Amino acid sequence: MTDNQQESAAAFKHRSVLLDEAVDYLVNDPAGCYVDATFGRGGHSRLILGQLGESGQLLGIDKDPEAIRVAEKLAADDARFSWFHGSFAQLDEALGSKEWAQVNGVLMDLGVSSPQLDDASRGFSFMRNGPLDMRMNPEQEPSASQWLATADEKDIADVIWRYGEERFSRRIARLVVARRQEEAIETTRQLAELVAEAVPKKEKHKHPATRTFQAIRIFINRELEDLETGLKSAVDRLAPGGRLVVISFHSLEDRLVKRFMRDLAKGPKIPRGVPVTADQEQSGFRLVGKASKANDQEIEENVRARSAVMRVLERVAN
Repeated sequence: MTDNQQESAAAFKHRSVLLDEAVDYLVNDPAGCYVDATFGRGGHSRLILGQLGESGQLLGIDKDPEAIRVAEKLAADDARFSWFHGSFAQLDEALGSKEWAQVNGVLMDLGVSSPQLDDASRGFSFMRNGPLDMRMNPEQEPSASQWLATADEKDIADVIWRYGEERFSRRIARLVVARRQEEAIETTRQLAELVAEAVPKKEKHKHPATRTFQAIRIFINRELEDLETGLKSAVDRLAPGGRLVVISFHSLEDRLVKRFMRDLAKGPKIPRGVPVTADQEQSGFRLVGKASKANDQEIEENVRARSAVMRVLERVAN
């Protein structure tokens, strides 16, 4: 790694959780083709490029136009890097644009990035007042406020329960529908205060709006649907020895990733009594190591790291 690359990686280290571990697991061929499926502000991508040789290639994917502006600058500085504006659910399309049939590794760092949370105008955080937006791609509709203005009470309750596991989802939905008849719910502060009013029991060390904001964000951005599609596309494109590295930040994501990887590593489900060879029973994938979590130092530097879980799956070499 050159001095400039080391400085660049260090400058972005605080923004990417499990930075070194993820890249160490991902890169096993310096001449390979890799995908950073959640480019963000480029923390992981810069370190990946630092581990690639001259012939290595990296494709960064992100649906956030702000992230793509950063990716454009990186592509101008490093010919080994290119970008695709879209969701990792469009991985096949992104790889088609590069004419890559296979890749040596795919990294997914799920959820909202720190810059998105810290920018009040994006509407992701109840800690900062701003427009109630929550879209990772502001060019897509609806925003959170648009959806809350027209959705049925039952649909609002279902979303908050399903994606936030919020036990007071019905009370919150009821108050949303009542309140929106008096005034439009257009800011993060309005929604956060409304939820705090609706929730009778408060959890220690957790803002009462945490689960509701998470739920609406996941729904608006189709995060779990995109994750399922992206995971399937990623493993289909892995070359022998290639790895899928996924970092998730809440239990819904992690359960989905854990089940997906575990089922693939177990091998095909063959009905009892059907004659098969030993090769047919074997899985084409294996789990690499155990689930990893951020260490104390990383949590101290970045409090959002405390809920991060990293899992790794490898396509077995032929």
